[in-house]
Amino acid sequence: MSSRNEGCELDLGWISRVVVNQPAVLRRAEQIQSRRTVKKDWQAAWLLRAVTCIDLTTLSGDDTPSNVHRLCFKAKHPIRDDLLRSIKMDDSDILTGAVCVYPARVKDTVKALKDAGCHIPVASVATGFPAGQTPLKTRLEEVRTAVDDGASEIDIVINRTLALAGRWKELYEEIRMFREACGEAHMKTILGTGELGSLTNVYKASLVAMMAGSDFIKTSTGKESVNATYPVALVMVRAIRDFYWKTGIKVGFKPAGGIRSAKEALVWLSLIKEELGDDWLTPHLFRIGASTLLGDIERQIYHHVTGRYAAHHDLPMA
Repeated sequence: MSSRNEGCELDLGWISRVVVNQPAVLRRAEQIQSRRTVKKDWQAAWLLRAVTCIDLTTLSGDDTPSNVHRLCFKAKHPIRDDLLRSIKMDDSDILTGAVCVYPARVKDTVKALKDAGCHIPVASVATGFPAGQTPLKTRLEEVRTAVDDGASEIDIVINRTLALAGRWKELYEEIRMFREACGEAHMKTILGTGELGSLTNVYKASLVAMMAGSDFIKTSTGKESVNATYPVALVMVRAIRDFYWKTGIKVGFKPAGGIRSAKEALVWLSLIKEELGDDWLTPHLFRIGASTLLGDIERQIYHHVTGRYAAHHDLPMA
């Protein structure tokens, strides 16, 4: 992970001046999606880069220690070893960016990764995920508990009520408290963009989160009716770029929710490269929150190596 964002004073003047040109954003989003993707060896290389940026996630009501153990094994071995040998990448230490779980499963995840001799970061959602509507005291305690149990990254979720009501100072102060509760753990702030009402609110919430000390800003919980979309992503990454130009602080970006195909992963990488540059194309500043994406990427690598698509028994861990 990159160096911490210490945050800055809340600049309400900057926030009040925000205007988002929605038609221009939609045109640019459509342009990015219509680009021809890379092919052959270049595609395989980009897909392996995508693997290293995945927060491999399980956030289900039926999560158990055995499910988490299986997920951690997959995080350590995201692509079959023989496939990596075939493309001469077996010595490249291809791992996922993190394993993301509920707070109750953090201890299981830390133990499973330790037993596997692996140092992949453990991320935990917190602060009343996914709605963010539990009492502040409870949300803060949830963050502290996850950190005490070994999480090195915390995915907090904002109270969308504050953003919808334009109560930016209160939102800033809440996120600052979460930042303090995280201690040494890095903080990713989930905006819940599908519930913010407008692209202007998305930009404003992005700025407030970064001013308050977020190390990453994240689109969605994955539980909203609308999750990661390209127009929302464009607004968020341009807020990141503007914040960097003004403060010199690099904040990471994490789209999450509904990203399932290798083709989509390539579009997301292309968007980051074009809007933020190569510095952001690393797990330190870019993550993809996903639970099923890795399986499709491995199938594409299998096709690249063998010339045919895998049957279920070919990739039993996918």
